[in-house]
Amino acid sequence: MEVNNWHKELSYDNWAPITVSGSRPPARYKHAAAVVDEKLYIVGGSRNGRHLSDVQVFDFRSLTWSSLKLKADTGNDNGNSSQENLPATSGHNMIRWGEKLLILGGSSRDTSDTLTVQYIDIETCQFGVIKTSGSVPVARVGQSATLVGSRVILFGGEDRRRKLLNDVHVLDLESMTWDMIKTSQTPPAPRYDHAAAMHGERYLMIFGGCSHSVFFNDLHLLDLQTMEWSQPQSQGDLVSPRAGHAGITIDESWFIVGGGDNKNGCPETLVLNMSKLVWSVLNVVKQKDPLSSEGLSVCSGVIDGETYLFAFGGYNGRYSNEVFVLRPKAKDTLRPKIFQSPAAAAAAASVSSAYALSKSEKLDFMQLDDINTKSSVNGHHQTDVTIKIEAIKEEKRLLELSITEVRAENSKLGGEIHEVNNNHAELTKELQSVQGQLVAERSRCFNLEAKITELQKLLESMQSVEDQVQALRQKKSAFDQEMEHAATAQRQSSGGVWRLFGGSEK
Repeated sequence: MEVNNWHKELSYDNWAPITVSGSRPPARYKHAAAVVDEKLYIVGGSRNGRHLSDVQVFDFRSLTWSSLKLKADTGNDNGNSSQENLPATSGHNMIRWGEKLLILGGSSRDTSDTLTVQYIDIETCQFGVIKTSGSVPVARVGQSATLVGSRVILFGGEDRRRKLLNDVHVLDLESMTWDMIKTSQTPPAPRYDHAAAMHGERYLMIFGGCSHSVFFNDLHLLDLQTMEWSQPQSQGDLVSPRAGHAGITIDESWFIVGGGDNKNGCPETLVLNMSKLVWSVLNVVKQKDPLSSEGLSVCSGVIDGETYLFAFGGYNGRYSNEVFVLRPKAKDTLRPKIFQSPAAAAAAASVSSAYALSKSEKLDFMQLDDINTKSSVNGHHQTDVTIKIEAIKEEKRLLELSITEVRAENSKLGGEIHEVNNNHAELTKELQSVQGQLVAERSRCFNLEAKITELQKLLESMQSVEDQVQALRQKKSAFDQEMEHAATAQRQSSGGVWRLFGGSEK
């Protein structure tokens, strides 16, 4: 693979690892990532319970990693100019704003009770803290931060006391002022490590995440005009509950990668059509693949005018420092199966043309045959009319052939649908059978639990009896000792009397 043209050799809709030249950064998860000018910036993260403070940069052209050395902004008047290194942070968000990377929230040694906004200036390699005002939200981790124009919408997360949140805050990047948004209707359950995206600059979409005991697979919408929450019904492929996943939008598609439930990772890459609210599985990797990890990042980048997805890091039994790339298909290629065939597409176009022609012109081929007997029509000679008639007849024949092809394609699809329905019916029967077995197993488990309870009670009663027996043994032993002492005393007393009698005889 040539370094300069590596991206052009990728297949569509499949993840591929990128062969990196030189050393790699330390593996991690719960970091933040952003793409600026064909470079992937990775900031912070966590590894083995330790927060990281480094900034790593991956160049899409040279396929090499480098470390960005930062210095504190001495002109910063927020009291942080003495800090030499960027604070080690994990579970934070990062948003590009001009030539700066804004870092929001996260877990660090910062003792502030309110959410901190930091920045990294890519041009000057300086970092600092941005002073914000207004209704500043509490410090938190695992929240989502979504850029909408010049505003950042913050949702959910977990505060320093591990309280789960579902509040909404907006940061105006022009004035650096926070506002707390009052919403109506039923909001999502408090959660963290979810994914968020904007659709049409009006709807904030929230997917997945978790509480301290439950993992979610629900989808919620917040209308930013009415500030009303709703939970629409989605269609398509089944989506498993997950948290720690990553999401990125391209046009109408929301790509969801990775995540898990603390037991298993999610190996499928999902795509949500945000206009139709239809889920589909784009591809599936192995269960222990880094792409099925929790705490990974996904960004989109443009190379030579084409958009690609880049994934990095994560944890799925081990920490990852690999970079993966996916080349999504262009939007016009994501069409129903019937239009993926060139012949079927041409047939559909021909049918549409024929329908429009019949509606507008309402041609009658019998009338055209009558016209053929005349010498001229509207100034044209008979031969010209005959040629046009033959051309129209040929077009009709081609249209009929196209219609036949479309019908055959429809028939084939009907057969496939029937086969799928049969498979679904069989799977439904199997599911019902398994459910029946589960009911029987639950009944058996219930009976076993009842027997175990009875045995426990019996054991408790036996323990009581054993304690009574032990007490009686102790009493018997004490009684035996007393009897033995009494017998000994009696023997000693009897011996003294006989000695007294013996002495008197002498």
